[in-house]
This record gives sequence, structure tokens and C-alpha cells, in this order.
Amino acid sequence: MENENKQEKRVKMVRTTLDELPFGKPEDWPSPDEKFKKSAVPAGVSHSELYKDIVTIALPSLFELILTQLTSMADQIMVGRLPGELGVQALSAVGLSMQPKMLLMTLVMALNVGSTAMVARFRGQGDQKMANQVYRQSLMINIVLATIVMFAGTYVAEPFIRLLAGKGISETTIQYATEYFRIQMYGVIPLCMTFTCTASLRGCGDTKMPLFYNTTANVVNVIFNYLLIYGKFGFPRLEVTGASLATVIGQTTATCIAMGLMLSRTRYVYLNLKDKFTFDKDIQRNIINIGLPSMVEQLFMRAGVMIFTRTVAGLGDIAYATHQICMNIQALSFMSGQAFSNASTTLVGQSLGKGRVDMADVYVRHTRHLGLAFAVVLATLFFFFGGHVVALYNETPEVIRLGKQILMFVAFMQPFQNQQFITNGGLRGAGDTKFSAFTIMITVLIVRTSLGILFINYLHFGLWGAWVALVSDQLLRTAMIIGHYNTGKWRFLKLKGNLPGGTAAKQGA
Repeated sequence: MENENKQEKRVKMVRTTLDELPFGKPEDWPSPDEKFKKSAVPAGVSHSELYKDIVTIALPSLFELILTQLTSMADQIMVGRLPGELGVQALSAVGLSMQPKMLLMTLVMALNVGSTAMVARFRGQGDQKMANQVYRQSLMINIVLATIVMFAGTYVAEPFIRLLAGKGISETTIQYATEYFRIQMYGVIPLCMTFTCTASLRGCGDTKMPLFYNTTANVVNVIFNYLLIYGKFGFPRLEVTGASLATVIGQTTATCIAMGLMLSRTRYVYLNLKDKFTFDKDIQRNIINIGLPSMVEQLFMRAGVMIFTRTVAGLGDIAYATHQICMNIQALSFMSGQAFSNASTTLVGQSLGKGRVDMADVYVRHTRHLGLAFAVVLATLFFFFGGHVVALYNETPEVIRLGKQILMFVAFMQPFQNQQFITNGGLRGAGDTKFSAFTIMITVLIVRTSLGILFINYLHFGLWGAWVALVSDQLLRTAMIIGHYNTGKWRFLKLKGNLPGGTAAKQGA
């Protein structure tokens, strides 16, 4: 017993207010027939303590996501500043290659949702052994899937790009995009291994370690961007190809660091190479049960985005390059929502693991308050300084003029998108991923694509039409996600199979 206590003290854990509260009792668990209502903050818990818990998890995640997105921006800024028409073609090529890559990686990314949710549950229950089992099982599954994705992606690279490009994109741009995409596929296995480490660490609240290895990878990426895109210090001038190679080199660097750190037993989640690498059907079943709807969600998302992108690409290289710049800036803007969403996922999962459904709701609501403040600040910046931001990517006057207008749409979406992300993060932490898949099917695959085709091809609104469609999608999606959360159904989802703590309420018995 003494050795166990010493081991527990040596383990590095992110402790929160939740750790100081008692486990929930079965009689305190709400009835499924009981109408969902706002949970009160437990006696003895202050608002400042709750905000501190959220910031402790969200802040490193925010820095990590912003730095990763800034690196993506650096990729596009560097290729966009290649001389003349080449810069516009290079920007379009990088944008075209991203969607098929994300589509092929959907399965791996979706399963990591299950990993985070399950690790968070077992962390809440105080079951370190099971949390580590989830990580090991996730790593094994994802390596197998990543290998399949790599070979499939390399084989279908050019057909994918041509399908996405449509008639408005030049042949040169298509060739650049195909080469960029093929190189990205060679880095899928290390990238997926890193994703798995990050997902499991987030489940136990550790967001500092992913910040460390991903920041290092981003620095490596930017350095090799400079060396390989422009051919500096004796390196070959590879332009678009160099940007893709630099990304893969950075991703591989992150994997090496992450896997090295995961061997340390002082972490709550770690990798013990002495344990057998055998598949556990119950853990896999739950990872898949939670992750499969997320996979379907991402398939709907990518299919809708690809149709939407093909529609926008029909407007030509200038309009598509502007669209790609604004989408990249938008992706940076919702990093705060994603970071707070990660905190929401972790804290909800841990709360339910401890049988504290009241704390799960309290954490979601407090996270939404913080997220909204960030969203308003970003919206103000994009509304008033959008043109300056667009000019960082490309100095073509038409791109800057049109991009400044589109960023006003981005500013308007900020508060709605932010609240949607955070609420959906809480649902993921509870393992409630099915409704989100349905929402994406309705909003992205049907609403966004239909309105995009109508506004661009028939009403000839140009790029403005595309962004009116996108805003409509976001507003409807936000309403649906928050409406589903308010039903309270997420409180009663259980782990399946012969696993300890299959239902969170048991832990209070």
C-alpha cells in the first residue's frame, strides 16, 4: 500500500476542483424522465476556481492550436509570396490538397474522440490502469488505419484533386496540388501517432506536453519552409513541393518527441513497452462506439466541404485563392473555440466518470462564458483590420479588396461558432457524438452546399454568395447543438461491455 502511495505521488497529474469533491451518489443522479435544468455550483466551490480549472487545460491547448495554425498560415504566406501568377497557383494548390487529406484521415481523427472521452472517464474514476489501456489500444488501431490511409491516399491523389478542382482551376495548379498531397500521405503514420498521444493526454487534462512537442514541430516546419520553398543555404528550391516536405518533417519531429515522452512512467498516461500489444475487444468497442458517429460526422463534413470547395473553385484562381486565405484565417480564429472545446471535453468526461453530472454542466456553462469573451475580441479585430491580415498572404489588390469584405462574415460568425464548439466539446466528453453527425449532415452537406450552388451558380453572387451560405450553416448548426445539449440526454450515456465503471453512477455506490 505504501509503494502504491509513493507511485501515486510520483505521477504528474493536472489536478482540478473536481478532484477535491466526493464521488457522486446513485441517489443524486437525475432520472432520465426529469427535465434538464441548469446545475448549481456546488457548495464550497467558487466561480474563480472553476475558471482556473478551465484555463489550466484550455490555455496550453490554445497556444498549441494557434501555433499550429500559424504554421499553416506560414506555409500559405510563403508559397503565396512566390513571384507573379505562381503565388496564386501555389496558394490554390495547398488549399486543394488539404480537403482530400482531411477526408482520408477522418477515421483516425474520429476514433481519437473516443480515446479522449474514455481516458477522461477513467481519469475521473481514478483508474490509471484502464486509462493507459485505452491509450495503448488507440495507438494500435490508429497505426493500422494510418497505414491503410497512406497507401490509399497515394494511389488516388490525382483523381481526388481533379474531382475537387472542377473547371475553374488551371492544370498547373492541379499538378502542384497533386504533388503536395502525395508527399503529405507519406507523413500520415507519424501524424496519426501524434494525434493519438495528444487525444489521450487531453483526456487526463495534460495539455502542456502536446504544446511542447507540437511547438517544436512547428518551428522545424517553418525553418524547412524557408530552406526548401526558396532554396536557401544550399538547399534545393522546391517551391510547393518544399512546403509539403517541410510539413512532413515537422510532423515526424513531433512524433519522435511525443513517443519519447510517453515512455515516462511519471505521466498519468504512458506507454509501457513490456506490456503485450494485444487487442481488447471491450475497449475497442467503446472507442468505436463513440468514435464511429464522429467518423460519419467528418465524412459528411468533408463531403460537404469538397462539394462546396468545388463550387467556389469554379469562380477561378483569384476568387478561390481569396476564399482559401479567408478560410485559413477563419481556422485561426476558431482556435479559441477549439481550445475551450477541448477543456469542455476533458472536464465533462472526468465529471461523469466521478458521477458528478452537476459539475459536468457547471463546467460547460463556465467554459462558454470564457469562450464568448475571446470570440468578441477576435470578431472586433477581424472586422476592423481584415484587409491588413489578408495582405500578409498575398499583395494582389483584388485579393486584398475581396478578402477584407469576406472577413466581415468571419467576424460575424465568431460568437456563434465559439459557443457551438464548446457545447459540442461537452457532448463529446459524455460520449454523445451521434447527434453531432446528424447536425453536420443537415448543415454542411445539405444547407451549405445547396445554398452555395444556388448563390454562386444561379444567382451569381460570387464569393459573397459562398460566405452567406457558410454563415447560414453555422447559425443553424449552433442552434441545433445547443438545443440538443439542453435536452440533457448526454447525462445518461454508459460505457459498454465488461469494463470497470461501465456507468458513472456506479462509482458513487
